[in-house]
Amino acid sequence: MTITQEQSAWFAETFTTLVDNVEQVVLGKRHVIELAFTTMVSEGHLLLEDYPGTGKTSLARAMGRSVQGTSSRIQFTPDLLPGDVTGITVYDQRRGEFEFHQGPIFANIVLADEINRASPKTQSALLEVMEEGHVTVDGITRDVGVPFLVVATQNPVEQAGTYRLPEAQLDRFLLKTSLGYPDHAATIRILEGSGDAAKEVDPVITPQGVVSLADIARGGYLHPLVLDYIARLVEATRLAREVRLGVSVRGALALTKAARTWALAHGRTYVTPDDVKALAVPVLAHRLILDPEAEFDGVTAEAVIGQVLLDVVPPSQQERLSDRSQRENV
Repeated sequence: MTITQEQSAWFAETFTTLVDNVEQVVLGKRHVIELAFTTMVSEGHLLLEDYPGTGKTSLARAMGRSVQGTSSRIQFTPDLLPGDVTGITVYDQRRGEFEFHQGPIFANIVLADEINRASPKTQSALLEVMEEGHVTVDGITRDVGVPFLVVATQNPVEQAGTYRLPEAQLDRFLLKTSLGYPDHAATIRILEGSGDAAKEVDPVITPQGVVSLADIARGGYLHPLVLDYIARLVEATRLAREVRLGVSVRGALALTKAARTWALAHGRTYVTPDDVKALAVPVLAHRLILDPEAEFDGVTAEAVIGQVLLDVVPPSQQERLSDRSQRENV
């Protein structure tokens, strides 16, 4: 698929409109908002980890209100059951037949609030739907529709009453990031406001518009040298001495998809090594399983990815092709 200039311009303009819309609520965190919408357009799922009160839920709710579709919220608690997420089949005595009652997972944007406060069994109920876009209840498979985005928030695992997410589920989140506390100027602006600011966000795109953005993003050009760079980064994580399990193939695909979206959001139809570098930590770090001794020594997954970016040499500036020359090589 060759992306036209009109498609590229519409993509960048629409993406900027979405980010501007949410930035009315989540002040001073434009980069994080851009990462969030990159996840949505790349048809992935977003994990927000931070301490309580930093705006994780506000970001997720504002994203849901920006899309003129369906949204739902699941408050994860220790007593939440898998059926509370996916739905259950109930026998209707009046009609004499079983009827399926949809769970809150059937929505375009699902806020999974404090996901790591639920038991691993309930967390695992999300594995199928996050990977394949459907749920299976009582042997019957049901699609949840498109677009479909899970925005999960979690408190740091050191907090009381939290569980570690299973590695298989972490790998299904395309991107993990955190908001952090706002700077002084943003804090003053927040204190000057009142009420629930997320309710003031107006829809700026339809579900079909999100699907169109995703279709265009899949056509972003990746030069073989950039693909080689991504492959070498992923392979380097598996060889790092601090790592017990490196990035999977799913992680490499996630970085590829996110880089295409990121490039188009910044006005380019082709991916550069700088796009890959910008996304490497949020896309790859949460997929690493560190060696216990390295964890004991205070090594973080983010630090490992940072070192990998220093060690793996990207394609040189001369090797980066312009949009015009790339089209000539397609």
